[in-house]
Amino acid sequence: MPIAAVIVAAGRGERAGGDLPKQVQSLAGRPVFEWSIRAFRQHQRIEQIVLVVPEGEREAYATRVDPSITVVSGGSTRTASVKAGLQACALSAQDLVLIHDAARPGLDQITITRLIEAMERADAAAPALPVPDALKRESGDGLTTVGREKLYRVQTPQIFKFADICEALSQSEDLVDDLAAIEARDGRVALVEGSERLAKITYPDDLKRLEVLLMSPESAPRFGTGYDVHAFEPGDAVVLCGVRIPHDQKLAGHSDADVAWHALTDAILGAAALGDIGDHFPPSDAKWKGAASEVFLKHAVEEAAAAGWSLSSCDLTVICESPKVKPHREAMRTETARVTGLPLDAVSVKATTTEGLGFTGRGEGIAAQASAVLSPSPSLK
Repeated sequence: MPIAAVIVAAGRGERAGGDLPKQVQSLAGRPVFEWSIRAFRQHQRIEQIVLVVPEGEREAYATRVDPSITVVSGGSTRTASVKAGLQACALSAQDLVLIHDAARPGLDQITITRLIEAMERADAAAPALPVPDALKRESGDGLTTVGREKLYRVQTPQIFKFADICEALSQSEDLVDDLAAIEARDGRVALVEGSERLAKITYPDDLKRLEVLLMSPESAPRFGTGYDVHAFEPGDAVVLCGVRIPHDQKLAGHSDADVAWHALTDAILGAAALGDIGDHFPPSDAKWKGAASEVFLKHAVEEAAAAGWSLSSCDLTVICESPKVKPHREAMRTETARVTGLPLDAVSVKATTTEGLGFTGRGEGIAAQASAVLSPSPSLK
């Protein structure tokens, strides 16, 4: 039978903190509400997804999700928003509908399947977890212990026969959850095994906790390293991180020989598994002769973005006996932040010597190493 999913994302979520409603805050690289959309889209039994959004924001959300998603405006209460979502469902009376809170992003395929199977013996079903902690009720100046046997933390999604939930909610204004409408009609409710991953985002720390729980290889950050070397040749300055530093020699190279940005370019390309700087800008190509390394670095950031990754932070180390880097370090950080689009506090530039050892110790050139952290780019498609 056809099954639809209604995702309720119409609240403001002010207790979660942040400048944005909790359903659009970033969680492991993607908006909170998009996690639930992905889970339902991946399940082979779900034929329609309805997203209920804040009043007045339907068009904004509609342009940010796949066209197959039905987007409707919610109401002033959660129950009103659920009713709006149900009205948009293309279902017959005995078809099934799952109602889910977008603030519970940890939905998985197993839970959806368990809920669908539970409807063979029930009028409604929901995931739940037993209460593990001691419970106390405050009364007057004292506390009273409350037994926790057969007490459950009920989660979403909750599943219903379409006609049953529509009729039950038509007689209700605002409920603690949708199951309450079926319970009021003495309907049979089944509880299936829930998950800590289905915890609800309510407070600021909840986002951090769920990010750890939901971290997967596809949402985990990527780390890349780069290393480059350029020899000295006659000149009057070196270019490091786009900053011209007066010196009695310059660095030899096909481009401007900015050894630090070359290393960072390689680190970014490496983290995104996109080859190295030589693949993208071969020294044999005359058009790169004397080119500013800003071109290379911007290209690496853009290529990583096209592959679904955004630069989160970087760390560069310049290795040389001279010139002295420290007086120019803040200018180097500022230029790197400008070109990469990073905030200044996400850019680190350091310098060291090799205590007179090796080619850098002998003053024959400069080496640089860099690391880059890439995070999955937020995707609403």
